[in-house]
Formats: sequence, structure tokens, C-alpha cells
Amino acid sequence: MLRLPKTRVAKPTTVAQAVALLVEHGEVAMPIAGGTDLLPNMKHGLFEPEVLVALGGIKELQRFELQTDGTLILGAGVSLDRIAADERVQRTAPALAQAAGLVAGPQLRRMGTLGGNVMLDTRCQWYNQTHFWRQALGYCLKKDGTVCHVVAGGKKCVAAASNDTAPTLMTLQATLVFEGRSGRREVAIDDLWHTDGIHNKKLGTDEILVEVRVPPRATGHRGAYGKLRERGSIDYPMLGVAARLDVGRDGAVEGADLVLVALQARPVRVRRAAELLIGVPSSGDNFAEAVAAVAEAAYAQAHPMPNIPGDHEWRREMVPVYVARTLHAAATGTGPVHHV
Repeated sequence: MLRLPKTRVAKPTTVAQAVALLVEHGEVAMPIAGGTDLLPNMKHGLFEPEVLVALGGIKELQRFELQTDGTLILGAGVSLDRIAADERVQRTAPALAQAAGLVAGPQLRRMGTLGGNVMLDTRCQWYNQTHFWRQALGYCLKKDGTVCHVVAGGKKCVAAASNDTAPTLMTLQATLVFEGRSGRREVAIDDLWHTDGIHNKKLGTDEILVEVRVPPRATGHRGAYGKLRERGSIDYPMLGVAARLDVGRDGAVEGADLVLVALQARPVRVRRAAELLIGVPSSGDNFAEAVAAVAEAAYAQAHPMPNIPGDHEWRREMVPVYVARTLHAAATGTGPVHHV
């Protein structure tokens, strides 16, 4: 049986109190919301905080508002289940609703939060194991060891970003609001990431994600999320694909974005997606040809490593398949795309 280590839990009622606790206790403190990822990691000895700063009692983190200008404001403490089921999110940011609805399983989505998924730690099959397993292996670069078991001789951790909502928020050009000892700051989600699997976020240890702001979408906005995983629920993504299409009144694509996750330590934007899609009709043979070209470009750019369960060569072969399916789902409003 895996047991939680002895830990003190602090229960602030405001963001300012939570920040003060993180400042007071420094590196031995960690924030906890739903705990669906943190608690298992603590049982495995991956995190060893002496103080957990519980965020569930902070009302501000439950903010959920669609403003009159179309800006969607989501508190970091809003549950994934609530986001997936909300008609406003389904209508204005369908890819986000779909991604939230594909995280883990129903029970975990009711506990897990948007902030927790955005801030999810990177994952690796050599790291996310019990202490006994890791000790027998000699540990790894990310925790207690000096060797990367994915890249022989590697000096940089390549644990993979595995948060389903992050790529959808990137396609939506979302802004993240953090609060720390220096006050509040806004960060474009694109600017949050490092390519380091150990610390893949540009974040102070005293900072808390307060809310996610999704700007107004274009009138013809369409989106979808595709998730490759072994089972129809529970599993982290072996590949995640977030697609955005902005379709004009004439039916042509006026804006497009495509972001992949679970390949590297940060979500990866397909560089040529907009170039190949903008100006193309959003249906018919021309669209199919453009989608095929984007899928080929994604395949050329994506190089999965053996850092998460599943054959990495097969995962790469599935990149163009899921890219094409997700783009067609976005165009037709038939998402999400996932294994059942």
C-alpha cells in the first residue's frame, strides 16, 4: 500500500493568504487544489512537501464569467467537469470544453481543476513510478539521479507535457493571471513554457495561478481537440491535438492554429498550419488537400521520444492521423476525437 507522508495542511481563504503561506514556508510548501496528480506523486515520493497550501476554500478561484465583450474568465479552481459541461464554453471555446471532458475519468474531473491541469507536472515513464521502482533503477535526471534513461547521455530532462487543456488554450491565445509576493502579473500562455522537463514553467515558487482569460473569439470560430490514449478514459495523452479554425462569411478559413502536446516538455505549435489553411474553403476537396498538407507538416515536425508509455514510432505515425481527424472535426463541429 502506498501511503501519504506526514504533511501539514494550511487552509487559506484568500489568494493573498495562500501566497503568504508559500512565501513563509518556501521550498517545503506546495499549493494543492483537487490533488488528483499531486497526491499520487507524493505517495510515490516524487514530491515531499512539509506544508500543503489548500486552495479549495478560496472563492476567488471559482470565478466563472462570460463578459459582454466575449471574454471568458475561468478561475483556476473551477473543476474540469464544470468546464466540459458548461454551454458557454461549449459554444465559445469548444476545443477547451472537449479537452476538459477528456481528462482522466468522471470522478477525477469532478475533483481536478483547470489550474491544476494547466500547471500539471511533466511526465515520464522512468519518473512516474514508485520510489522502490526508481531506486532499483538508480533514479533519473528529474528526481534524485544524474542519468536520463530516455536519451543516453542526455543532460536535459525530456519528460513530456501531458496537460490536455494547455494546447487548446494556446490556440485560443489565452492569458494566465498569477499572483505572488510581487503582486499580480499576466502571462500569455505561449510565454509560460520552458523546454526543460524538470521545470517547464517560468514560475516563481510563491506564485499561484488565479485565473485563465480567453479573449473574444472570431464570429466564425470553430475548434476541436483530439486525444490518443490506450483506453477510452483515465489515461494521460499519448498525443493531444488542439485545432482552431476561424471561418469567414464566405466559408473560407481566415485564421487557423494547431498545437500538439505529449511530445516534448512543452506544447508544440505546428508552424505551417496557418500558412497552409488560411484562404482555403472550410469544406470540400480543397480543404481536404490542405488538411493533408498540414498533417504532413505535423509529421515532419513531430518526433516523439520513448518518454511515456506506448511505442514512440507508432505515436509518430498517429500524428498525421489525429491532426487530420481533429481539423475535420473542427471544421464540421463533430469533435472531440478520441479512442473509444
